[in-house]
Amino acid sequence: MKTTRYFDYMRKRSDRSQIRLDWIQAVIENPEKVEIQSDGRVRKWGKIPEAGKYLRVILLEDGETVHNAFFDRSYKGN
Repeated sequence: MKTTRYFDYMRKRSDRSQIRLDWIQAVIENPEKVEIQSDGRVRKWGKIPEAGKYLRVILLEDGETVHNAFFDRSYKGN
């Protein structure tokens, strides 16, 4: 999985460190919802049953490099 330096830095935060890489990969491969941001980055959401939350993954314009991943408290699902 390709990642940005920003993502690598943010993963050290206590609220992000519990997010597993396999969860991120699962959202990338099988998202519940996908949006393209105005800057070309790709937002993908997926439910993580083990956590009972929705994970938002932000990819760069290439569609494969992870820039950010976090549990999205405002997303309630489709």
